[in-house]
Amino acid sequence: MAQVETVRGAVDVGSLGTTLMHEHVFVLSEEIRQNYPAGWDEDARVDDAIVKLDHLARRGCQTIVDPTVLGLGRDIGRVRRVADGTSLNIIVATGLYTFNEVPFYFRYRVPGRDGVDPMTQMFVADLTEGMAGTPVRAAFLKCAIDEPGMTPGVERVMRAVCRAHAETGAPITVHTHPASGSGRDALRVLREEGVDLSRVVLGHSGDSTDLDYLTELAETGCMLGMDRFGLNLITPFEQRVDTVAAMCARGYAGSLVLSQDASCYIDWFPPRLAQRSFEHVFDDVLPALRRRGVSDEQIETMLVTNPRRYFTGP
Repeated sequence: MAQVETVRGAVDVGSLGTTLMHEHVFVLSEEIRQNYPAGWDEDARVDDAIVKLDHLARRGCQTIVDPTVLGLGRDIGRVRRVADGTSLNIIVATGLYTFNEVPFYFRYRVPGRDGVDPMTQMFVADLTEGMAGTPVRAAFLKCAIDEPGMTPGVERVMRAVCRAHAETGAPITVHTHPASGSGRDALRVLREEGVDLSRVVLGHSGDSTDLDYLTELAETGCMLGMDRFGLNLITPFEQRVDTVAAMCARGYAGSLVLSQDASCYIDWFPPRLAQRSFEHVFDDVLPALRRRGVSDEQIETMLVTNPRRYFTGP
């Protein structure tokens, strides 16, 4: 059976079980945290993350997929401490998160005469050798295209991710901005780079209630991340559930994955605004989907079969 890398090492893809496809352990502004550490207690934060993920495991979740990459405060050593303390599988990513420009580090580190981008080389090393001097390997790639659209910086990162995919076969998750239809722009570049679209999740597609847009994306063969349950300020809960149920009724359960885009800890917001439940999918979303006629078979497809297929490949 195919295997997939987790923070604790490779496991059979068939053992991933119920999988939330877009969650974060930590999202941090690392430079600020290091220079203004008041209020940060490393051990307490790690312990708190373990407690939250253990509660999630008791609800029947066996795996979370964590797309925390450069630009989101990735610290694989910290995540490894959490993984060692919980029974959950944690699958981590490589890539870069930007809405517009590449970081200054890459501005003058450009592709050489061979056309190879240093970013691609870094991503491939994370996938094949290990991350930050550890044996922990990334299992997928992450990039982003948001409201600013396909800026030169966004396109460079996306093409670097695509070329790492071509070299390694690792699947891709793309942060998208459905309100501006950026999934279409992402698909254009992915196609140009020859990416296997069955190995792509267009993240945050569930922010949209436009069934025709979502159907158009699903028809390409990619998967759609219905992965922001709980972010009701963007799209209300009932509309998110209605959209998933409608897509299932159209026959697209095989194109959907579910998640919350929650974090054990995120410093982007004051604490009172950052608290979100990791158990929302199990407490609220699945019962609401069943009330709308979504079958247990379709739920298993979205939570078990589709994640397994994403990591297995052709």
